[in-house]
Amino acid sequence: MKRLMCFLVGISTLFSFQTSKPHTTRPNIIVVYFDDMGYGDLGRTGAMGYTTPHLDQMAKDGLFFSHFYSPQAVCTASRAGLLTGCYPNRLGFSGAFDHTAKMGLNPEEETIAEVLKKQGYATAAYGKWHLGHLPQFLPTKNGFDEYYGIPYSHDMWPNHPVTKNYYPALPLFENEKVIATNPDPSQFTTQFTEKTINFIQKNKDKPFFVYLAHPMPHVPLFVSDKFKGKSQQGLFGDVLMELDWSIGQIRQTLANLKLDDNTLVIVTSDNGPWFNYGNHAGSTGGFREGKGTTWEGGQRVPCLMTWKGVIPEGVVCNNISSALDILPTLAEVTGAELPKRKIDGVSLWKLLNGDFKDNPRDTFLYYYRRNNLEAVRHGKWKLVFPHPGRTYEGFTPGKDGQPGGVNENFNVQGGLYDLSRDPGERYNVQFDFPEVTKLLMKIAEDAREDLGDELTGKQGKNRRAIGKAE
Repeated sequence: MKRLMCFLVGISTLFSFQTSKPHTTRPNIIVVYFDDMGYGDLGRTGAMGYTTPHLDQMAKDGLFFSHFYSPQAVCTASRAGLLTGCYPNRLGFSGAFDHTAKMGLNPEEETIAEVLKKQGYATAAYGKWHLGHLPQFLPTKNGFDEYYGIPYSHDMWPNHPVTKNYYPALPLFENEKVIATNPDPSQFTTQFTEKTINFIQKNKDKPFFVYLAHPMPHVPLFVSDKFKGKSQQGLFGDVLMELDWSIGQIRQTLANLKLDDNTLVIVTSDNGPWFNYGNHAGSTGGFREGKGTTWEGGQRVPCLMTWKGVIPEGVVCNNISSALDILPTLAEVTGAELPKRKIDGVSLWKLLNGDFKDNPRDTFLYYYRRNNLEAVRHGKWKLVFPHPGRTYEGFTPGKDGQPGGVNENFNVQGGLYDLSRDPGERYNVQFDFPEVTKLLMKIAEDAREDLGDELTGKQGKNRRAIGKAE
């Protein structure tokens, strides 16, 4: 019997290895990062008043990740996590940089682009960067051959609705040169899409990686004439329809060039919706709170992945996953080496093959401001720790581009939540499940020892320095 069991385990292990074997070619890779798009902003997740046929088609053609998390609930930190595979706090990142920042990605960190360039990939970044606007921190210094876009959020310009004339003119970069100031934001979605398509066409005969970081639906909202007034949800709906059009244009280009069977396309968002902007903000699909919080509405975001003939079609993956996992996944798929410095992401390659039995990731750590560990998720359980945080509850939302109220120093009480039954995080069951609470407390303590935690005074053992200008 023992020999039989060993034989069966061996066969099972061999089968698992074979089904998760990386593709034999170097696939093209396109990562699209929307800004402030909520979980409920797609047609398939309940959007009303507009349609997203191309994003919905992606879900039919590939995987929809229903428990996918942004690295942090705010712009800069989230992008740092995506491109490096590290919790932003491991790199010293938190919050969102503006034009006064003297910081950026440490040159010792390796980005997705740098990992793939070693495999012979052509690389490009289009749209919003937000990881340091000084020359030494720009995309062309972080593994990208080409860059065309804005260095930080497009509300950081003289027309900001609250802090008028605090920000200088918004620069538009081409590689390392400013080619315009205060460009027309209504053309952003079209321009960045066209740049992506041109790059695909130019590099169709060799492997390429495109990082398309659309600045919207982050406020202020702008849309081109071709989608103005097309939705029944006002400007926000128009913007989502144009972003959906962008996905359709890119996928059609791949099909026309017969590249769709060798291209992995990933679409996700940097965090949840900015709720206090009211009708200019999106939907969490019912999750609690939004951007800038570690409740599900702040960090659980939609994620779609397609790769014709490789990723199973029309499948929903309910495993925990994160944008932290994109770098190691791409490394396994392409046969690239992982960064030499420690990362926090895990490869999702098995999930991309439809093997959901083993969980590559069973735990996720929630951070928002500074280096505060605000919550831990393990399996279906989420333990929220008491902390000062943001809340939108109790305030009237803004309207037509003007923000409403928000409390930035709300005293969050915390608790234990069963996300399989209570995804809205309404019912604290901490005292009903003391053993679960104890387990998650241990996970949190280990994380604090590793990464530090300002709320408890932990310094951490494996935190790196952010890049700083000389």
